[in-house]
Amino acid sequence: MKRIIQIIPHKDFTKQLKKQSAKIQSKVKIKFRIFMNNQYNPILNNHALIGRWRGYRSINITGDTRAIYKQISHNLVVFVVLGTHS
Repeated sequence: MKRIIQIIPHKDFTKQLKKQSAKIQSKVKIKFRIFMNNQYNPILNNHALIGRWRGYRSINITGDTRAIYKQISHNLVVFVVLGTHS
């Protein structure tokens, strides 16, 4: 049976998403659909973070835009930050 990942956006993530252009908002929806079916799909460039973000992971939304999340359980994640790589 295929595992579907449940995504919960943190309130800060939601605020950051609302400030983005319609193009970025659309790309977030597309990437979330991919993520829900396979969080390690190569197109997402899913990778662990280090330093102060240890314990969190990041996926690519665009070449410069990243979404940071924390895995809560086997099939539940909370997205906490949406922003640029720099």
